[in-house]
Amino acid sequence: MTELGDAWERALADAKQRARAAGRRDIEDYLDLRRRNDLLRRTATEWLTNTFTTIAGDANRQGAAIQIETQHEHRFMLGHATMVGNKLILRCGVRALTIESGWPRTPRDGFIRGGGLARANLKHFGRKQSDTELLLERSSNGAPQWLVIEKSGSQISLTENHLRGHISILLGEV
Repeated sequence: MTELGDAWERALADAKQRARAAGRRDIEDYLDLRRRNDLLRRTATEWLTNTFTTIAGDANRQGAAIQIETQHEHRFMLGHATMVGNKLILRCGVRALTIESGWPRTPRDGFIRGGGLARANLKHFGRKQSDTELLLERSSNGAPQWLVIEKSGSQISLTENHLRGHISILLGEV
């Protein structure tokens, strides 16, 4: 976690303690929900980035020569909302796959339509038809779950095979 993330966690803990002391159970409950949701968001966005990095590393061991670049505290727009999170760029020759994942951090950033916890973009340089949007939701058992938002608007569960498909596109195999 970054220094800013640590400061944010301390600020939430202090606010929760003040709410408890003031008898504001509603605020305490909200802050506890926020903390749990942020943990789900961080876990899911790290999984997405780490899984892509692992798949790219496997491809490199097979001779792919994918260059990996990461950026933290990246801001990107989805609709009218600003997401803040991570950016991973995988490059192979002239091809590039950019993975952006994050969520609104402040009220000014807006909100995620559809009640999701976070959003992500998988963007292929020069191959817009292969781009994919993802939505993070809480599954029925409470675990985070990435969903692929298809062009038709329907949603399907994201699998590791889906991510491998994006690496295949990057490598020009598709």
